Amino acid sequence: MKIAIFEKRPYEEKILEQYKKEYNIDFVITDEILDEKTVHLCDGADAISTLGYSTLNADLLDKIKAYGVKYLSTRTIGYNHYDLNYAKKIGLKVSNVTYAPNGVADFTVMLILLTIRKYKPAMWRQNVNDYTLNGLMGKEMRHLTVGVLGTGRIGSTVIRNLSGFGCKILCFDKYENDGIKDIAQYVTFDEILSKSDIITIHMPLTEENKGIINKINISKMKNGVIIVNTARSELANIQDLIEGIETEKIGALALDVFENEDEIYHHYLSTDIIKNKDMAYLRQFPNVVLTQHMAFFTDSAVEEMISNSLNCLMSFYKTGTCKNEL
Repeated sequence: MKIAIFEKRPYEEKILEQYKKEYNIDFVITDEILDEKTVHLCDGADAISTLGYSTLNADLLDKIKAYGVKYLSTRTIGYNHYDLNYAKKIGLKVSNVTYAPNGVADFTVMLILLTIRKYKPAMWRQNVNDYTLNGLMGKEMRHLTVGVLGTGRIGSTVIRNLSGFGCKILCFDKYENDGIKDIAQYVTFDEILSKSDIITIHMPLTEENKGIINKINISKMKNGVIIVNTARSELANIQDLIEGIETEKIGALALDVFENEDEIYHHYLSTDIIKNKDMAYLRQFPNVVLTQHMAFFTDSAVEEMISNSLNCLMSFYKTGTCKNEL
C-alpha cells in the first residue's frame, strides 16, 4: 500500500516510521500542503492523508482521482476543508479522525482558571518586577455558575473536570447526555445565557449554529460574563465579541480559535506583520487570552490523530470501509 502524506509535522515523524516498519507501507511524505503544485505527488498512491490547511475542492479532487487515489483521510476532527459531497460523487472514500477529549477539556478548564484569576496581567507585571496586587483580585469557582454549550465527548469531559471545583454547572445540547445529568443540569439556551458567569463553547459547527454567540445573544448574558471558545471560531461573531470587550459587557474572553487564523497559527511569523487586525487588536486587552489553536496539542492526541488516519486508510484498502468513514 502506498500513502501520500501531506503537511507532515516534525512531531509526526516517529509514528510514521513505526507504521512504515510494522505494516510495510510505502510513504511519500512532504511538509507542503496538497494543492495544484503538489498534487503530482499523489501519482501511484492508493491513499492520501492531510491536515487542515489542504483545501480539497472539486477540481483538486478530480486530479487526485486521476492519479489513482481511492481513499482520503484528514488527520483532524473537522473536515470542512474537503468537498465531501463531491468526493463521494466521484467515488472517493473519506475519513476523519477522533482522539480522546481530555486534552481539549483540560485546556478549557485552564483557560477558565486563567481568566477568573487574572493571570495574564499578573504575568505581565512579573516580567517588569511589578508585584503589586491592585486590580488582580480573582473569583473562586465554587461561587460561579458555568454554562456548557454542547455536551458531546469534549463538553461532557469538561463538565466532569469542572465537577470537582464545586461550581454550579448548566448545560445545553439538542441531544441530552444521560451520563452527566448527575453533575450538570440541562436548561434552555436562553437560560445558559442569562444565568451563567462563564460560558464555554463545545458545539460542532453547523449552518444552524454559525455565529450563535452574537450581539443579540451577548446582550442576554450577565454583565461581566466570561466566554471561552476552544471549539470553532465561526461559532462566535468576532466583531460582536470585540464590542462586548470594549463595552465591558464581556468581563473576559479566552479563545483558542480565531477567525481567519489559517495563515497565522502554527506558523513562525516573529518578523512579519500580522494582517489580522481583529487578532492584533484583541490581544492587547488584559482580560483577553488568545492561544494558537493548541488545545488539542498533546502527545497522546497527536499520536491518535496520525494512527487513526493511517488505520482508517489501511481499513479502506483492505475492507472498503473504516470506523471513521464520513
